[in-house]
Amino acid sequence: MSVASKNQVLFVGTYTEHEGSQSKGIYVYRMDPSSGELKFEWEVKGVLNPSFLDLHPQKDFLYAVNEVGSFAGEEGGGVSAFAVDPGSGELTLLNAHSSRGQDPCYISIEQTGRFALVANYSSGRVAMLPIQPDGGLGPASDEVQHSGSSVDPERQTDPHAHCIRPDPTNRFAIATDLGADKLLVYQMDLEHGKLNKHTEVRVQPGAGPRHFSFHPNGRYMYLLNELNATLIVFRYHPDSGNLEEIQTITTLPEGYQGRNLSADLHIHGKYLYASNRGHDSLVCFFIDENTGKLIYRSHTSTGGKEPRNFAIDPGGTFLLAANQNTDNIVVFGIDAESGQLFRTGHQVEVSMPVCLKFAVRDRNRGKK
Repeated sequence: MSVASKNQVLFVGTYTEHEGSQSKGIYVYRMDPSSGELKFEWEVKGVLNPSFLDLHPQKDFLYAVNEVGSFAGEEGGGVSAFAVDPGSGELTLLNAHSSRGQDPCYISIEQTGRFALVANYSSGRVAMLPIQPDGGLGPASDEVQHSGSSVDPERQTDPHAHCIRPDPTNRFAIATDLGADKLLVYQMDLEHGKLNKHTEVRVQPGAGPRHFSFHPNGRYMYLLNELNATLIVFRYHPDSGNLEEIQTITTLPEGYQGRNLSADLHIHGKYLYASNRGHDSLVCFFIDENTGKLIYRSHTSTGGKEPRNFAIDPGGTFLLAANQNTDNIVVFGIDAESGQLFRTGHQVEVSMPVCLKFAVRDRNRGKK
């Protein structure tokens, strides 16, 4: 596929039920890969609080959590499955199932595409749902209740699962628990759809583990802590699934004393970026390829408030920041050599954008 034939399709998850939201569900944009300009394509109405999205690794399916306390008349949130038209990016609902907990906030699809992994924030519970051949979801094949608490009197009186995703070997799934201040490592049984407890790693009390990302070489894992605005670098041992802490570094500039909740992180080449809500910035770090450690480079304003999520386009040319509280997605260019971000002048207005996912589609493939 030539670069010229590629379309960069962007799916935008939102909050539909929060106070002040005008969102109707999931929004689909197409991005010009040369300029970064976004063009609105589709609006998928009636999807409740699709606050986190993921795409099937091999097929044209998209999955969204429904971050609510009750779904389809039952207690707990939901997970919705959609077919993606490979030509237009249009979404068609396939089905939905219970997430097996309240307020699911994260979903990932393991690498074989047979199971979805879901983190239920308010319940402190993770679940595994089978994916059917047609892309639809089956009822959960397993669920695990976390336990524990920590020192923050408002956010850490109970367990709060915030993220679950597979490691690069696809043997282990790692979950963060913001309320219990720990990472839980599960061995994935893909024959029976089970999460078998393997080990756990505790972090500094009050840190609030949120999201993590693996280095492309698979030897390092980077954990973003929401409550104390730090990144922890771990050396990862894929044979054993064990994590060894080697560095902790702040995501905030020296001297900043204001409110802040760190939110998202992504690795692009030799740089790692993370978002700060409160300071409303994107911090850039250089990754030392020999040690995995981070070296601070810069902070850049996100051009809005509460950047809950951001994404780097498939070509690695642009970074898009979703500012939840100012209802805008701002497009930044990425300097390939320095990692520095710069404003392109492009942005779009979307009510309460909270998740961005890119897919590359080929116009020449046509419709299903």
